[in-house]
Amino acid sequence: MSPQTAPTRRLGLYDTWWTVGAAALAACLGLSACAWISLHLRVDAALHTMALFAHLASLVLGFGAVLVADYYALLCLTGRCTLSDALNSAGRLHVPIWTGLVGLVASGVMLHPDLGSALTRIKLGLVLVLTLNGLQAGLLNRRMTQQCSATLAPRFLARAAATALVSQVCWWGAVVIGFRNSQR
Repeated sequence: MSPQTAPTRRLGLYDTWWTVGAAALAACLGLSACAWISLHLRVDAALHTMALFAHLASLVLGFGAVLVADYYALLCLTGRCTLSDALNSAGRLHVPIWTGLVGLVASGVMLHPDLGSALTRIKLGLVLVLTLNGLQAGLLNRRMTQQCSATLAPRFLARAAATALVSQVCWWGAVVIGFRNSQR
């Protein structure tokens, strides 16, 4: 490598809309595969119990991290932390959020979801919207961090507020439906 040649950086997930779109397509295919597998997979009582524990632990990890990220956003809005601090904190929370979401989906496959139930299909729709929203949230966080100044353009703030609202509606909706389905 010559001294004038700058090292090339690998393309990351949140670098472009193309990479986010490819990840969204992969997520849709993955969620569809998980739904299909759940119809054909039979687990014994012990594995079902372990899957339920993993499901609840993943919920704590993923949704807990989402709540912390939203808490930092509220701290920023009330002037108790800087925008840069809130964005950096949210960026660091992507790993536990995604780990929790993947854990929920993987363990949910073993919990015998009733795909014939309208509520379960709504829950799966919420998980899909949550996943797609999370992908665009990562790109939004990256763009806001790059733009980070004392004030952000109103379009960034509006997108951030919409992203947080969609996230909360999807997480809480899935939790309520999951609880309701567990009572049957």
